[in-house]
Amino acid sequence: MAPAFQDEGSSSVTSSPLQFFSMMSLSPSLGSPYPWLRELKSEERGLYLIHLLLTCANQVAAGSLENANISLEQISQLASPEGDTMQRIAAYFTAALADRVLKTWPGLHKALNSTKISLVSEEILVRKLFFELCPFLKLAFVMTNQAIIESMEGEKMIHIIDLNSAEPAQWIALLQVLSARPEGPPHMRITGIHPQKEVLEQMAHRLTEEAEKLDIPFQFNPIVSRLENLDVEKLRVKTGEALAISSVLQLHSLLASEDELRQKRSPLASKNANGVHLHRVLQMNQNTLGEFIEKDRGNGNSASADSTLSSPPASSISTKMDSFLSALWGLSPKLMVVTEQDSNHNGSALMERLLEALYFYAALFDCLESTLSRTSMERLKVEKMLYGEEIKNIIACEGAERKERHEKLDKWIQRLDIAGFGNVPLSYYSMLQARQLLQSYGCNGYKIKEENGCVVICWQDRALFSVSGWKCRK
Repeated sequence: MAPAFQDEGSSSVTSSPLQFFSMMSLSPSLGSPYPWLRELKSEERGLYLIHLLLTCANQVAAGSLENANISLEQISQLASPEGDTMQRIAAYFTAALADRVLKTWPGLHKALNSTKISLVSEEILVRKLFFELCPFLKLAFVMTNQAIIESMEGEKMIHIIDLNSAEPAQWIALLQVLSARPEGPPHMRITGIHPQKEVLEQMAHRLTEEAEKLDIPFQFNPIVSRLENLDVEKLRVKTGEALAISSVLQLHSLLASEDELRQKRSPLASKNANGVHLHRVLQMNQNTLGEFIEKDRGNGNSASADSTLSSPPASSISTKMDSFLSALWGLSPKLMVVTEQDSNHNGSALMERLLEALYFYAALFDCLESTLSRTSMERLKVEKMLYGEEIKNIIACEGAERKERHEKLDKWIQRLDIAGFGNVPLSYYSMLQARQLLQSYGCNGYKIKEENGCVVICWQDRALFSVSGWKCRK
């Protein structure tokens, strides 16, 4: 028999989500989903989805695939990529958990994915949509450019190495500012690195065209390569050039080689943490996923705090990241600006990553919810092709295949400090420009704050991206 439902203002015991759920049987052996699941109010549905997701993740992590299958079936009754924020995010986390389960049958997984084609044009489109719909990359570009302008004052030959050369807007804006220098424009050289030749060809065309308009001596040096395979010798830094390096959402992909060292973590500790988190999340009764989990964080219950304890310090690990940062240091850049996702998605335990990813992507989905309708095709593409694929990589992949290994700002500060870089605080004028850009969005949810001489970009009070400036310590 379905539980009785009351109106929103009712004082009935069943109107409280927590009391409501305490009356339910949440055993994974329930069998097929009950029809009353679709009648749940938004906040009740959100709580139940969180419970089912965490229960399912525990079952997947424990190898209890039959029970995981039942949970996935129940989630599918409530989740929807076109619903409210919680329904949408649940749809993509469910797909990621299902993909992880499928990988236990490699033949089946390969067969189901064999006809999927990744089109370069689609990848470029979804990145451009993210650039236009959310301010994060624009803010990173504005602050990076301002730091470059300030550090390169008076320089006659400037060389910029762009570790992910895909968006010409950043460098077009820089060329325009440099062309107006009182002492005249410098000689500009940009080395662009990207795995897709077509992307670099478009960059070269757009930037060369702009430089000709502005009458700036300009050269674009394309290097077709993934970051982990980059031959630093090909960067060809010349004597007399002032060098700047820009890394936007790239360095974390080099952390995959640390995975084997992270496996030393105690499985028992992970299991205990998972159980505690499940209990915590079930105590929440707010309206959106971000609020559900942020309330838990506000009570001092933080997934990232546990994750930090579980990860070996950067100083104890000698990896591709260390050698890459050392190679960049060897180029003696006058400035390096690093933008990264500010969340710990690099824990060894599945539940750690799932909890942290729920925090992070809940905020990103809320950003789009605040500015776009639920039927927007642009929104659906960003959520499915960008956020959804990142979530799948964080949840379903392990080892070298897991590239989305985002880490918090304090970890990057530690890594770069060990590599011989000293922090260059981003200037007041840089912060002023960033705040002006945010005001133009007409949305109060976006915020920026200073942290250890770096800048953190937030949605509400949730840190999402960090921007930091660095120079070589001799």
